[in-house]
Parts: sequence; structure tokens; C-alpha cells
Amino acid sequence: MEFFKILPVAIGITLILFTLFMCVTSISEHRYKTAWKALFTSLLSIPFILPFFTFNTTIQWVSFTLSILLVLFCLYLFIPAYFFSRRKENIPLGKIDERTIMFARNELKPDTQRFDDYYKEYPEHLSNDNQFRSLPGLLSEQSKFYKPFPYKASCSTFHTVDLLHSLVDGPVKQINTKQKTTSFKPFIDEWLKRNGVISVGYTKLKDYHWYSVGGRGDRYGKKIEASHSVGIAFTVEMQHDMVAAAPASSIIMESASRYLQAGVIAVQLADFIRQNGYEARAHIDGNYQVVAPLVARDAGLGEIGRMGLLMGQELGPRMRIGVVSTNMELPTDKRKFDDSVEDFCEKCKKCATNCPAQAISDQDQELISGVKRWKINSDACFKYWATAGTDCGRCMSTCPYAHPNNALHNLVRWTIKNFPNFRYWAVKLDDYFYGSKPSPAKLPSWLNS
Repeated sequence: MEFFKILPVAIGITLILFTLFMCVTSISEHRYKTAWKALFTSLLSIPFILPFFTFNTTIQWVSFTLSILLVLFCLYLFIPAYFFSRRKENIPLGKIDERTIMFARNELKPDTQRFDDYYKEYPEHLSNDNQFRSLPGLLSEQSKFYKPFPYKASCSTFHTVDLLHSLVDGPVKQINTKQKTTSFKPFIDEWLKRNGVISVGYTKLKDYHWYSVGGRGDRYGKKIEASHSVGIAFTVEMQHDMVAAAPASSIIMESASRYLQAGVIAVQLADFIRQNGYEARAHIDGNYQVVAPLVARDAGLGEIGRMGLLMGQELGPRMRIGVVSTNMELPTDKRKFDDSVEDFCEKCKKCATNCPAQAISDQDQELISGVKRWKINSDACFKYWATAGTDCGRCMSTCPYAHPNNALHNLVRWTIKNFPNFRYWAVKLDDYFYGSKPSPAKLPSWLNS
């Protein structure tokens, strides 16, 4: 009869320990409502602990039966991904004309030749673009979330990023003896991580990685040539407390800071490669020749999720990307398609539910230009940015993958990756503990000026 007690009690103790672990973690994250929910959930252990305190055989049998059912349910949840068929990877086709993206269209000035030429070629964009031009605009004092200090700090940071544009490329130093290219990779990996990089990867550059035509600054209208063979991609973390208050002013301040961080690192890395006798170009905010998320994806740093952003294993979408292209023949990483991200996004839909612009589809992937993917309404997204005055980030802040990088959330992310049957229930648990439509966190107090 002791066995009928041991199994339920073991389950009960496990439930208590896990909920206490979650409670402590939530308190450390200043998520006090979640901590209370975790404490309340610990009451589920009572039916399993009860047989330890009573000799009533009916209670013992009920508890044991519940234990067996729970064990069977766990066996179902934790069937490894090995036993499931894999989703097919969708490879992009063709190139993107950078002139058509919202950032480039935002730079067009009425009553100029460039403006007239663009809308002559793309007349279907004119009505929508006139709408966002009538709105306050990014970082405008008339926008919804205007705060003097965060907005002006963001402007200063973006201005500093602009100053880096002249440094993305440069002359290659002529040297007599070059080191073996294989010796560079371990050095670059360590150097970048010491400079705050979360992940770094290498990939062979393909046609679809490059924009077909430049769309911003002095690159506007110029054909972009695939001049380099290798792409080095890396990610930097956006701080959780700054993202959590999205779409308030903290999000654009954090975006600007991480674009600057990624820009400085990319410019340094490109110059380092040129100092060693090889061509290299940094691709940074406002001065890309490549589609950074696709380069990062193929370098093994994540997958493209429902919201159209790169989803990393440690931080989900809560990061910014830097890229350096080069003709140095570095060893490249073999891409391993992680279908768990798309499968989870298919079940989750939290970013779509919480998008204030309703710009993210809550439907299944659809065939777009020969590729199956989720369709993002970038026009609606950008119009909301022009109203809010920030780059929103609401999708990023509500994504279950974007929780802090700690033991609890890393365990959940690992379980989502490796056990397909757990993914649906992970969504339900996230909805329970954090809310299906969570309120934005309070703006960090130091930004309330």
C-alpha cells in the first residue's frame, strides 16, 4: 500500500517545488500577479499530498488514480519531436526592392522628382502613404506616447547611428602574408560576445539575401550587386524592462540603443576584416544592402515567426541584428531548420491578438510570391507607429518567447523546442500566468520625466 502513497506524494512535492520556483522567479522579475498565481497553483498539490496524512483508503485510491492520469498525460506531453513529421522549410524566392519598404517610402518628400517617379511606378502606395504623412510621425511631439527625455535621447541615438553610415565600408589594407581564414572565426566569436553579442553565426550569402535596388539615402535607386560571399550575423539583446512597457516611449529608446550597439560592433568587425586584407561591409540601421533577418536566419540564429521578426532560442524576438558581409572565405554554419518556432507560432497567435494596428495575421500561412509564410500588413503597422510616435513593439513584448533569459523560461523554451505536444499547453499556461491580453508594464520610473 505504501506505493499508493509514494507516487502521489512525489507528484505533490514536485508541484510545490516547481510553483515555488516560478513564484521566486516571478518576484525577481517584478511580476507580482504571476507570483500570486503560482502560489495559488501550488494548491493543486493538495489531492496528491493528502494520502500522506490519512489512512482513508478511498482518498488514497482517488489520489493514486489522479496520479496515474497525470503521469499518462505527461507521457503524452513529452513525446520527443523525433517521433513527429517535420514541417517543410520555406525558402524565399527573388529579391526585395528596398524602395518599396515603409522606411524608404517615409523618406520620400512631396514635390520632388524622386517622389513623383516612385508613385508613378507604384501608384497603389500613394493613398496609404499620404495617410501616414498626415499623422504625427515617429518621435513627434504630437504623437501619443511623447515623453521629452526618452524621445530626444532616441533622436540623439539615431543621429549617432547615422554618423556610422560613412564607416560601413572602406579601403582594404594591402598585406603581404594573410593568416588562414579558419583562424579568424574563433577569435571573432569570442570578441563579439565580449562586446555584448548574444549569438553569432556565418552563412553563404545567396541572391535572396540582397536587396535588388537601394531605397534609402544616397543608395536610392542604385542596383545592389551581390559583392560578397559570406555573411556574419549577430544579435544583441533588447532589455526586458524597456520592451515590456511597449508601445510606450521606452521601446523606441531601447530600439535606438540596440541599433547603435549593433552598428558599432558591425563597423568595428568590418574594419577589422579589412585590416587583415579582405573586403568587408557593415550593414546597419538605415544602411543595409542585405535583408538582415534572412541572413541571421540562415546563419542559424533563429527562425522567422508570425510577426515577421527573427525569433531566437534565448530571447525570441527581443533582439536586434547586425550583419557584416565579406569576401573572406570563413567556415560557414550548416543551417538546421527549427520547425518548432513556426509550429508554436501557429498555435499561439498572441502577437496578432495584441497588435494595436491589427497588422499581424491570425490566420495560417499563405502562399505569397511562391513562398508560404505569414503576411504582415506593413502599411497598417507603420501608420500606427506614426500615431504612437514609437516603433510599437507590442508584438515583441507579448510574445511567450520574449520572457527574460533565465532558468525558468529557458526550460520552457527548451521544452517547446523538443516536445511538440507541449506547445499547445505552453500557450494556455502562458495565457493563464501572464494573460492572453496582458496590460503593458509601467514605464521604467527613470523615464517618467
